[in-house]
Amino acid sequence: MLTTQSVQDWMQKVNGYMQENKAYLTELDQAIGDSDHGINMSRGFQEVSNKLEQSTYEDVAAVLKDVAMTLMSKVGGASGPLYGTAFLKMSMAVKGKDTVDKEDFAAGLEAAAQGIQQRGKSTAGEKTMVDVWTPLVSWWKEQDEINPEGLEAAAKEAMEATKPMEATKGRASYLKEKSIGHIDPGSASSYYIFKSLAEVLV
Repeated sequence: MLTTQSVQDWMQKVNGYMQENKAYLTELDQAIGDSDHGINMSRGFQEVSNKLEQSTYEDVAAVLKDVAMTLMSKVGGASGPLYGTAFLKMSMAVKGKDTVDKEDFAAGLEAAAQGIQQRGKSTAGEKTMVDVWTPLVSWWKEQDEINPEGLEAAAKEAMEATKPMEATKGRASYLKEKSIGHIDPGSASSYYIFKSLAEVLV
C-alpha cells in the first residue's frame, strides 16, 4: 500500500499544500493563535522536502524518522514538536518494513495520534490537531479497504468540526468563547496531511 517512494511522494505533496496555503493557515492562526502557523508549516515542510530530495532510504520508517527529526529541529512554536512526535511514533510503529499495508499503517496512525496527545497533553474535543488525528484513526480501522475520497472527506469533516468548539488548550484557550466559530489552525494543517495521503493512495 505505502512504499518508501510513496511516503516520500506523500511528504512532497504535503509540502505543496503547506506552501499554497501558508497565508490561509496564518489567517486562521491570527484569529485564535500566535499568527505563525502558516510560516512554521511552510518552512518546516520545505525543509522536509529538501532533506528527502538529498537522501536515499531503505525502508518507510527511515523516511518518516527523517521527516520527524527535520520538523523537530526546523519548526518553531508548538507545531514542530507535535508533528515531529507524530511522525517519529509512526516511524517506530512501522520499523523494518519496506512496504506498509493497511494494518501496519493503522498501527502507525494510532501511535502518532497517541504521541500528539501525550506531547500536547491534550484530548479530543479541546479544539486542537488531536480532533483530526483521533477520528482518522477510528475511521481507518473501520474500513475494509481504504477509499481515498472517503479518507479526504473524513479529514475535512473532522477539521470543520473544530469550528463550533471552544478551545480549552493552547493559546486559543485564552479567548474562551471567542474561539468558537474559527477552524483550529493545527486541524487545518492536519487536514492537508491527510488530503495529500489520499492523493498518493489514488
